[in-house]
Amino acid sequence: MRTGFTALKKVKINSDANMDIVEAQEIKGTFTKKKNKKQKKQPTPPLTRSDDSMVKETETEHVDMLGESAFPPEFRVSEIKNKQRRHLMFMKLKLEKRKQRMAMKKKKKKERDALGDKAPPKNVPKTIENQRIYDETTVNPEDEEVAFDEGTDEFSAYFNRLTHPKVLITTSDRPRGRTVRFCRQLATVIPDAHVYYRKGLALKKIIPQCVARGFTYLMVINEDRKVPNGMVLCHLPDGPTAHFKVSSVRLRKEMKRRGKDPTEHSPEVILNNFTTRLGHSIGRLFAALFPHDPQFVGRQVATFHNQRDFIFFRFHRYIFKNEQRVGIQELGPRFTLKLRSLQKGTFDSKFGEYEWILKRHENDVCRRRFNL
Repeated sequence: MRTGFTALKKVKINSDANMDIVEAQEIKGTFTKKKNKKQKKQPTPPLTRSDDSMVKETETEHVDMLGESAFPPEFRVSEIKNKQRRHLMFMKLKLEKRKQRMAMKKKKKKERDALGDKAPPKNVPKTIENQRIYDETTVNPEDEEVAFDEGTDEFSAYFNRLTHPKVLITTSDRPRGRTVRFCRQLATVIPDAHVYYRKGLALKKIIPQCVARGFTYLMVINEDRKVPNGMVLCHLPDGPTAHFKVSSVRLRKEMKRRGKDPTEHSPEVILNNFTTRLGHSIGRLFAALFPHDPQFVGRQVATFHNQRDFIFFRFHRYIFKNEQRVGIQELGPRFTLKLRSLQKGTFDSKFGEYEWILKRHENDVCRRRFNL
């Protein structure tokens, strides 16, 4: 039995070895066949004009195929893991979109020029301003009730030319250099404005002294960490008093391409987008800071522009270059105001009656609702 077992085992081993030899021979045969298939390269004949055109056509087709394959309809640049390649593909995609956008714009312009007066009106883009929620207190200039209220409010004496504006500008206690410079530059913008140091006096004691000396406004500039951050504007003698947050203050030396210092001429005043009843009262508050009749010789303009309840102040000088062109040069300073509260009467933090207070959580529910 043992001899038979060993014989069978040898047969199996020999058969396995024969199989390996056969496989090795087959593999060698394939290599020899591949080597025999290789032939010398034949020299290419010179291209003719027709061949050149064929080559160019094939190249352009190849490039078009690459462009189509590079940006398939469901292509996402964010799926590319290589950062440099992702940036490169993003720039290519951005350039292609820009070219398509410019081509569409040129096409629409040609169509509008061809149609002339029959061209359809341009599409107005959707913005937060033109999607604004309608406010019930929006003022109609022909409303008799609004005209009566404005004729009997605290600013009626100014608009009836019975008073002349005189402004006192002061600061919080221990003002720093930037706040003092800001007050001095405001005094050059507002005619008949005087800067006084606070000297630790309370506002309730300062107001009677201002009324006795004939001032019509008290302006207090507050600061935090050496930066102006608040403004209290009190109309005298009967109010109202407005509290603003001040931001983005830039003095004259910090502005590029600014003009020379403003002259002593009374500037023109521009009030933009004060449409509600609250906005009208704030606009009249700013208008009463300046004299009635501007001096057009000085060519200076003070602008209060309301946009999304932020009031942007700019001070410019203009010059007429010809009948159609006007040059504008900013004089400074510039700053942004945000109304915090409007109080009836003069400043009284304890017992004062407020007409309006900014409530952040109530007013920030909808971005398309504005108060001014």
